[in-house]
Amino acid sequence: MSIKLKRCFIFFILIHSTFSLANLDEHESSLTRHPEQNQQHAEHPQHVHEEGDHSEQVQHSSILLSKEQKLLAEVEVAPINANFYEQIYTAPAEVKANGYTSYIVSPRTESVVVSRYVVLGEKVETGQKLVTLFSQEMARAQADYLLAKNDWQRTARLGPETVSERERLAAKTRFNAAYGQLVALGLSDAAIQKLTSPASDTLGQYTLVAKQAGVVLKDSFSQGQRISAGSELMLLADEKTLWVEAKLSVNTTLNLEQVTRAFVSLESRDYAAQIIQQTHTIDTQTRTKVVRLSVANEGDTLHAGMFVDVSFVVSSQHKEMLVPESAVIKDVDLNWVVFVEQPDKSFLPLPVQLGTQINQLRIINGLPEGSRIAVKGAFFIASEFAKSGFDPHNH
Repeated sequence: MSIKLKRCFIFFILIHSTFSLANLDEHESSLTRHPEQNQQHAEHPQHVHEEGDHSEQVQHSSILLSKEQKLLAEVEVAPINANFYEQIYTAPAEVKANGYTSYIVSPRTESVVVSRYVVLGEKVETGQKLVTLFSQEMARAQADYLLAKNDWQRTARLGPETVSERERLAAKTRFNAAYGQLVALGLSDAAIQKLTSPASDTLGQYTLVAKQAGVVLKDSFSQGQRISAGSELMLLADEKTLWVEAKLSVNTTLNLEQVTRAFVSLESRDYAAQIIQQTHTIDTQTRTKVVRLSVANEGDTLHAGMFVDVSFVVSSQHKEMLVPESAVIKDVDLNWVVFVEQPDKSFLPLPVQLGTQINQLRIINGLPEGSRIAVKGAFFIASEFAKSGFDPHNH
């Protein structure tokens, strides 16, 4: 072999050795940087790792609670089916006297209060004495009546040869006018007839009586007080039927035409009510409108001035699936889910879509008919899922 050929052969061997050493160093460096990965890769081949992931997913697809856990968390399961429902709208309200059955006691001429016979809150019967007043105008009217009555009685006894028909008619007319004046001033027939009896009141005094049975709701006056004509002395109300005025916000979605029933609530007791009127104007300060209801006062437990709650019930036109608000939980991806009980009594999260809130319930979509879900204790079940590290989306 020539000297030139020997030199080329030696140069090729040196280059090959250098390249092999570089690859070996790089491989050793890689093992040094990732010893855990390489060890795990050595212990678990790729096909074994895939089987382990699949097993993990199957094992945590649902979660099974013990009896002790269910008792501790008060887990309650119930079947959910689509049904008709009622939506309730509640508003504050005040009990008012029934304006159609109330009666205002007032003098028809300027008078002075002499004495009273009833007090605030007292129940009175028809014809019962309420208050005695004195009036100068009444005194003149009573005097005119007595004179006119006496003149008419005298004229009526005389024959036609003594009194002409014209004089007889004039006497009768004066008597009728005097009688009508007393009626206009508020005297009853019994009070007018009493004027000529020995037990009659002092001229100018007259007594107002109850024109109907009821309760004294107002009596803002004192004895000796001068009362102008038309002023309210008392307010009598028949409380067998009362008004309730509810205030609804202008932002409410309640349609009164869709209300199927209404009731008034006071101290855990409900009274059936009926909508009779509603205002068409809005209170500029409270931004509310008034809805008036009529309520039968059973047991005489409601009284004017009381504050109550009114509930308006609207029935649905179609069936929906409703669950308690506590049954719906957000998962790790902030999606709403419910926990469905499986045949083996384990719980599986099922995504649902939330609808309108109905009182303490929520309309949901995406739940199969008849599913048994955790209506109570859903938060505990979700926490157990979190402890297990299960992600329903396999993220």
